[in-house]
Amino acid sequence: MAETKEMVVPLRAAWAVPRTQRAARAMKEIRKHVARHMKVTDDEELWIDEAVNHAIWARGIQKPPRKIRLVVTREEGFPIEVKLVEE
Repeated sequence: MAETKEMVVPLRAAWAVPRTQRAARAMKEIRKHVARHMKVTDDEELWIDEAVNHAIWARGIQKPPRKIRLVVTREEGFPIEVKLVEE
């Protein structure tokens, strides 16, 4: 049985680092937020979709979005998937 959650990840911490590290920090914040809210264990993997990466880097390294809407799916035997919300 798959568990699915839709969440809004605030990326305000990405703006607290030097501007040449903001997009990379935003990706780390996504990973940290999902791990906390999905209660990821040590033996589970986290897979972030390429579209999420493109959305973070769309305006360059210096101006990532302030927040991002994601859908997170956990299915037994597979890594936890993080994808953008389809609108």
